[in-house]
Amino acid sequence: MEDAKNKPKEANKGNQINIELSEDIAEGVYANLAMIAHSNSEFVIDFIRLMPGVPKAKVKSRVVITPEHAKRLLLALQDNIKKFEDTFGPIKKTEETPKFPINFGGTIGEA
Repeated sequence: MEDAKNKPKEANKGNQINIELSEDIAEGVYANLAMIAHSNSEFVIDFIRLMPGVPKAKVKSRVVITPEHAKRLLLALQDNIKKFEDTFGPIKKTEETPKFPINFGGTIGEA
């Protein structure tokens, strides 16, 4: 029988994850459109920035996840939206396509 006093302690070893967040990733990337595709083994989420008056939009980030993680992401988003709305009120949803002012409300410059 082992002496429990001499055995190293394992505090929640299976539940701890050390997550590193670099400065450039911590800044985030703004996206105002997401497109989602899937296969039998993965979901692909493209986060896109659509700029007013520009006919071409760029994918700013792509995330590829398993179907199980897609489901977990859905549940986490639902939980966080509920908490947000409990604090700040309902998020307004319109069926309208978002409209962008062509010149952002300022003067139009020339290059």
